Amino acid sequence: MKMTETMKPELTDSWDKTFPKSEKVNHRKVTFANRYGITLAADMYTPKAAGGKFPAIAVCGPFGAVKEQAAGLYAQTMAERGYLTIAFDPSFTGESGGTPRYMASPDINTEDFQAAVDFLSVQENVDPERIGIIGICGWGGMALNAAALDTRVKATAAMTMYDMTRVNAKGYFDAEDSADARYEKKKAMNEQRIADFRSGNYALGGGVVDPLPDDAPFFVKDYYDYYKTERGYHPRSLNSNGGWNVIGCMSFLNQPILQYSNEIRSAVLIVHGEKAHSCYFSRDAYAAMVKDNPFADNKELLIIPDAVHTDLYDGGGKDAIPFEKLAEFFGTYLCENRD
Repeated sequence: MKMTETMKPELTDSWDKTFPKSEKVNHRKVTFANRYGITLAADMYTPKAAGGKFPAIAVCGPFGAVKEQAAGLYAQTMAERGYLTIAFDPSFTGESGGTPRYMASPDINTEDFQAAVDFLSVQENVDPERIGIIGICGWGGMALNAAALDTRVKATAAMTMYDMTRVNAKGYFDAEDSADARYEKKKAMNEQRIADFRSGNYALGGGVVDPLPDDAPFFVKDYYDYYKTERGYHPRSLNSNGGWNVIGCMSFLNQPILQYSNEIRSAVLIVHGEKAHSCYFSRDAYAAMVKDNPFADNKELLIIPDAVHTDLYDGGGKDAIPFEKLAEFFGTYLCENRD
């Protein structure tokens, strides 16, 4: 994308989700701005069979996906269970604004969650004291970061989470955790910055590999099975297509997002698949969150047997997403415990 190109959100009227439309909820498009002046686009789902002021949940993720994929499925399903929900596209992606496109920022993307809370807090049919968030994959880490910063968030669920700062700085399974490895990454990205500036375009890093190599690691096959097939493909999804800019995640290299997770006082549920390549992110994030935290009693780690990473995107054909557990969790901390 050209560096000088501008973009205003254009909202699609037709139902273009990767999941069927529910007849139990009302759906409409909404927009709101974050504190950087970027307009975010969202799908709002409202229960048909209830009135008054609802508890509300904002949903985002996975990292490189759009609201028409997993986030929308979560939002619609939780709306069926009595919550007013929004699934939003983060800054620089999907139908949301922000230029240049396909950039990521630990600061701005955490702010996106807070802007969603701003929006929900002023809706006439929302109780501002009963707002929660759900983050999926890389947005699970962003959700925890938002929970550590935003005292208005009463309950947070992080699903099949990635710590994007950790994986960028240390590589998968921390295999590149050295000053020399980080230096080489920084050197390559800074060289790419010059090339991008010279060309006037940001080079794309490529989405999920296609065609799939025979010797691809399991987690790459897992992503391919979701993003590159009818199961989860969407034309606006970065992972389904050209991916982030090569330098899109550069700032994640030296900005850990979970520094103060053990100061989170509100309720947190972390859910991960037992067989997910990424499960260590959740196990370690939970351990760090409860360590020396006087508010550890409302924190929980739930491991789903036999589930892989993308099973918690859409259920994986085996109902892997524990929606009943999510309903119980948010029911407890958004509906019952209101102190």
